[in-house]
Amino acid sequence: MANDNLQVLNALDVAKTQLYHFTAIVIAGMGFFTDAYDLFCISMVTKLLGRIYYHQENALKPGSLPPNVSSAVNGVAFCGTLTGQLFFGWLGDKLGRKKVYGMTLMVMVIGSIASGLSFGHTPKSVMTTLCFFRFWLGFGIGGDYPLSATIMSEYANKKTRGAFIAAVFAMQGFGILAGGMVAIIVSAAFKGAFPAPAYSVDALGSTVPQADFVWRIILMFGAIPAGMTYYWRMKMPETARYTALVAKNLKQAANDMSKVLQVEIEAEPEKVENAHHNGANSFGLFSKEFLRRHGLHLLGTASTWFLLDIAFYSQNLFQKDIFSAIGWIPPAQTMNALEEVYKIARAQTLIALCSTVPGYWFTVAFIDKIGRFAIQLMGFFFMTVFMFAIAIPYHHWTLSANRIGFVIMYSLTFFFANFGPNATTFVVPAEIFPARLRSTCHGISAAAGKAGAMVGAFGFLYAAQSQDPKKTDAGYPAGIGVRNSLIVLGCVNFLGMVFTFLVPESNGKSLEEMSRENEGEEESGTEMRGANGRTVPV
Repeated sequence: MANDNLQVLNALDVAKTQLYHFTAIVIAGMGFFTDAYDLFCISMVTKLLGRIYYHQENALKPGSLPPNVSSAVNGVAFCGTLTGQLFFGWLGDKLGRKKVYGMTLMVMVIGSIASGLSFGHTPKSVMTTLCFFRFWLGFGIGGDYPLSATIMSEYANKKTRGAFIAAVFAMQGFGILAGGMVAIIVSAAFKGAFPAPAYSVDALGSTVPQADFVWRIILMFGAIPAGMTYYWRMKMPETARYTALVAKNLKQAANDMSKVLQVEIEAEPEKVENAHHNGANSFGLFSKEFLRRHGLHLLGTASTWFLLDIAFYSQNLFQKDIFSAIGWIPPAQTMNALEEVYKIARAQTLIALCSTVPGYWFTVAFIDKIGRFAIQLMGFFFMTVFMFAIAIPYHHWTLSANRIGFVIMYSLTFFFANFGPNATTFVVPAEIFPARLRSTCHGISAAAGKAGAMVGAFGFLYAAQSQDPKKTDAGYPAGIGVRNSLIVLGCVNFLGMVFTFLVPESNGKSLEEMSRENEGEEESGTEMRGANGRTVPV
């Protein structure tokens, strides 16, 4: 079947930008707003959790989460996300994008609320239930990645498809920003209502009992934006590409898109029979034909996302520790618990406002002008440069006179992560694979990314500890230090630049052209179908 001749798909490719495009961006984007909020807000309350549940009498420093607990709290959501990306990615190709889309949102809403309600009488029981609920929260978030990307790519036109998919992903920036702002507002309100002395003045009194509500409110707030978009997700029609190319219902696809595009689209009933009998593109994910056509592409999208997320999540989750190391956030013992939350949130919000959010929207503005490949290569290159520029003269940046310079350099690594691979690794897998495998392959690529995030979440926490055992945080073994950890992240970014050469450029091409769904196996020069239906060598 010559899919590129289907009127419904041609209509989508050449459609003018109109209201339904922006509606789809908002509906899918609010999911990503929630994803980023839920994944990153935990970094602003981990120090508070340590003060509340792991206080030690007569200790010089406030209580902190033990290494295994801190790793679990920070990383368990990524375990759930990885699982959800694989499961819901596969399910989205089996049942359809729309049917699965609502499921992921409800899991996210329930997971957000349950995380804030984590219960127990002992620190161990509270942390265990928190980790349990954050795993399932991550499971729902994981489903949002392949489904949102696939839905947006299949709705978009050929000319501005990259910008539309990137705009959905760019809502992550606002989610990170919102997480910081909510933490600032909640901590400031409680700080004003329940004043407390610094830890060095009164260790026990520096953490007021009401502080236990602060982290719970911050975590539960993520349920609000997710719940608000559930109705609109259920109102969206199934994508025409899934209906036509996977479900083989060309008439339904034409009817759905006629309403959405507000133009008359021919149902082309004479092609329905061909759609059912044509086996030229029926190869599976684990077939030789998929390996030949898309094997290197999948390796490229998965490896670059894996390498990007090692660096990106290390920076995001533990920027509070880096800021503390250079003295931008005061020593913990000079603050009370709520003041520490406030200052961590303020620092992270400033980074998000000045570099993270602008970086995302630079990608939206330029992705369809200079292409995915150029942006990804450029992003990895500058991330490498700025990471080494921070790491090699690290002692220079720790001096109080140079802290502003450090923050600027650190912000630029975030800017080029987002005006670079953090956006393009999300966009490209939604464009280059066949419709019946698109959600699955995006899920595999995204899961590789979350495996990288887990390396960042679990590994950086240990690696960044001081090489002097006397200067490590309580319970941690000696690490390689912040400087050497940043050098390692610079090397990881360089590898990402190398693996980018495996990823094809999809700018300006239709989805069917990129996935070669309008190409029969006999045209590919490797095999054809015999009269008995079996494939035989040419």
